[in-house]
Amino acid sequence: MLKTRLIKVQLLLALGALLIASCGGGNVPEATPTAGVDQIQTAAVSTFASGLTLTAIVAPTNTPAVTETPIATFAPLSTNTGTAPLTGGLTTPGVPVTSGGAATTSCYGLTFVSDMTIPDNTQMQAGHNFTKTWKVQNSGSCAWDAGFKFQNTGGNSMGASAVTLPASVAAGATYEVSVPMTAPSTSGTVRSNWRMSTGTGQFFGDEVYVQIVVGSGSGAVTATTYP
Repeated sequence: MLKTRLIKVQLLLALGALLIASCGGGNVPEATPTAGVDQIQTAAVSTFASGLTLTAIVAPTNTPAVTETPIATFAPLSTNTGTAPLTGGLTTPGVPVTSGGAATTSCYGLTFVSDMTIPDNTQMQAGHNFTKTWKVQNSGSCAWDAGFKFQNTGGNSMGASAVTLPASVAAGATYEVSVPMTAPSTSGTVRSNWRMSTGTGQFFGDEVYVQIVVGSGSGAVTATTYP
């Protein structure tokens, strides 16, 4: 709109100059070349074009803003947990190993210390009653709980039943376990194996034994202390 008005003003000024030149006094100045309408229009168009060029140079260009490219994210690698460790302790053949719980047989231990009565190959008459006593040590890191059982694991039980611990035995403590037995009627060497187990039947520690000879010798042998 502004450019159109400028063109009109320039045209009016050019026409005014022509009128003033034609209406002069007696002293007629030298004729000056007058511009024709075509020339005026050409000059006006050139002026308009120059204005447009100047406007284009001055006007700031719209530079598009730089868009930030989001950084690619990667899913975290999964942690390899591996297989769960197995827990449990050594058992006698035929007794399964179980896992879980606050304490397992892996923390229980029993070590034979000495025979307190009935040394190996003690001679006895058939049917003789005696008591075998072993001194053992709790060599594990867990206490033996009341209710643990000391029971026959092989050989001739000689009429004995499992012995139940009446109280707990602390780790590292020694304990004398006694089992009442009866010599069998069969002559010869007789052996009976024994081992400690948890309340759930898991065996652990050393397996101890008593061994007697029935039917030979001078007669019954009573239970004596064995140093």
